[in-house]
Amino acid sequence: MKNDKMISVNNALSVDLGGQICTGSIGFRHFSGTGGHVDFVRGASQSKGGKSFVAMPSTLEKKGVLQSKIVLSLPEGAAVDTLRSDVQYVVTEYGCVNLFGDDLPTRAKKLISIAHPSFRDQLTFDAKKAGIIY
Repeated sequence: MKNDKMISVNNALSVDLGGQICTGSIGFRHFSGTGGHVDFVRGASQSKGGKSFVAMPSTLEKKGVLQSKIVLSLPEGAAVDTLRSDVQYVVTEYGCVNLFGDDLPTRAKKLISIAHPSFRDQLTFDAKKAGIIY
């Protein structure tokens, strides 16, 4: 954050509708080692003129089934590597949203807008059912 206009670009395994980022596990299954994800997110977002991006594809294919990487909530056992209060920009092939400082309903709506179109209706339904959006 001491470097003006610092830009960071990180990846993620999944993000929940609150903006919590998981980079290291798939449920209880360890996927990658600890790294500097949160350090770069915080450093860039707090840098004068800096920006932090978490870029990921909106889906993954597992055993021939397409799954959304933007989810209502992270699965049991998933490690939250970056807190929602630290996340700035989230990018998928469907767009880029700035979550920094937004309340939970606004975050959810923004994240749904960059989810794969096949999952947007279900994510909206689930978010309403959970009381996240009205």
